[in-house]
Amino acid sequence: MAIKAKYKVQKNWMGDPCFPKTMMWDSLNCSYATASPPRITSINLSSSGLNGDISSSFANLKALEYLNLSNNNLTGSIPDSLSQLQSLTDIDLSGNRLNGSVPSGLLKRIQDGSLNLRHGNNPNLCTGDNTCQLAAKRRSKLAIYVVVPLLVIVVIVSVAALVLFLLRRRKQPQGSMDNMVTIKPQNEEEMPTSHAGANYSLRLDHNLRFTYKELKMITNGFERVLGQGGFGRVYDGFLEDGTQVAVKLRSHSSNQGVKEFLAEAQILTRVHHKNLVTMIGYCKDGEYMALVYEYMSQGTLQEHIAGSGQSLPWRQRLRIAVESAQGLEYLHTACNPPLIHRDVKATNILLNARLEAKITDFGLSKAFDRHNRNYISTNTLVGTPGYVDPEYQATVQPTTKSDVYSFGVVLLELVTGKPAILSEPEPTNIIHWVRQRLARGNIEGVVDARMHGGYNVNSVWKVAEIALKCSAQASAQRPSMADVVAQLQECVLLEEGRTPDFNTGGSNSDYSSWNYNACTSGQSTVVSRNDAFGTELRTPTVGLGLAPATR
Repeated sequence: MAIKAKYKVQKNWMGDPCFPKTMMWDSLNCSYATASPPRITSINLSSSGLNGDISSSFANLKALEYLNLSNNNLTGSIPDSLSQLQSLTDIDLSGNRLNGSVPSGLLKRIQDGSLNLRHGNNPNLCTGDNTCQLAAKRRSKLAIYVVVPLLVIVVIVSVAALVLFLLRRRKQPQGSMDNMVTIKPQNEEEMPTSHAGANYSLRLDHNLRFTYKELKMITNGFERVLGQGGFGRVYDGFLEDGTQVAVKLRSHSSNQGVKEFLAEAQILTRVHHKNLVTMIGYCKDGEYMALVYEYMSQGTLQEHIAGSGQSLPWRQRLRIAVESAQGLEYLHTACNPPLIHRDVKATNILLNARLEAKITDFGLSKAFDRHNRNYISTNTLVGTPGYVDPEYQATVQPTTKSDVYSFGVVLLELVTGKPAILSEPEPTNIIHWVRQRLARGNIEGVVDARMHGGYNVNSVWKVAEIALKCSAQASAQRPSMADVVAQLQECVLLEEGRTPDFNTGGSNSDYSSWNYNACTSGQSTVVSRNDAFGTELRTPTVGLGLAPATR
């Protein structure tokens, strides 16, 4: 194989990479469809000491879905041929020495949501037109410094004065890409009163802005109510081209002010992912404020797992878990600065006509500074009883691990079909209820009986284990959302061993130290429960998390 020869891979790479199956090459996964020969679907060469440029031979692997070349010593540019791999949904090139620009073909696929690309820690890599232009300007200035030192000093002083002036007026940090989120600085209270909140003005195309009169026409006089929250009611509507939408109209009694409303709209216009609800437009017309979203015809996840109607099968629940996790992973890792949702719950996961999951309600999002480890100033506890991270509840300072905790509760709801807080015989947190039964090895007493045994027991076991790790009392013991996505993908492999036609419709993530051998090999071996529960069962019981649901 050309890739083996180029990088001198020191693994068991001899003979056919996929056949026989028992001798499949390390760091690979293959598909074994009966109607065609085995094909390579995933390559993980992270931290393998690779040198040189990215081989063009990767483009010959037409069935490749996942490629991880992170943490190596790769140089040169990213080949545009990778964008021609239609099956490829996840690339990790972080931690190398790549340069040049991200090819336009890859950028287009990133924008339409068909590809996840991780490229951090490549200092010389341009991630878009803006960053490339900035790099060119820096090189141009360097030349000027050499030729005309005196002129450079004058320019620097002038630019510095202008920058300081703008910062004092706007207090608005800038991201490096168009799709990154701009958030207000810490300690808004310290800003001059006349400038506080000034950074909340939106830069939206005019065709995204609706008048209140137009909203009345779209909703037929706000005729049909889809739901209601702390912000206000959500109405059903249709645009002129027949597109069905959901109109979220702020009520006069809402606690959310103009700044919070514009912050939510700004986030929604900058953040784009296939597992995040898309904003179509907004309205700021006098006292009227509204957001117009894509319509999610199948409602909330809670309606499907807690309702009295037809229950979702396990493989559908597993796909929803993977897709929801991918949406949160995007908020935590792809946004700059990272976004913390703060109110992850089953009612904030919406399903479209194909039962594909999307995270909603970003009005509660908060930004976290990767470098300074600072949080946007907030003294308000946000969340829903039963989902609130105990550390967040104690400190009122959210972290990405706060979202991980809440998502663990959602996973338990998917497994059990029960709500976050059980009321019988007395109020009990679902985490405590599940942990007690799994400690006795009683998985049948935990799984939603409405699934009638239609699941791979090892797959369900592992999802429950992931959920309990996510909901650990101490945030340091919880995995990241990237780890959760990778682990859930492995659980999909277990379920695929039982139902090969299942497709998550999502991308793979880097398999981390969370790997279970039974998952990666696709065998039906039951993994020991001791590692998953040995320490957790000795920790104090998690409280009910009855924090006020501030909206």
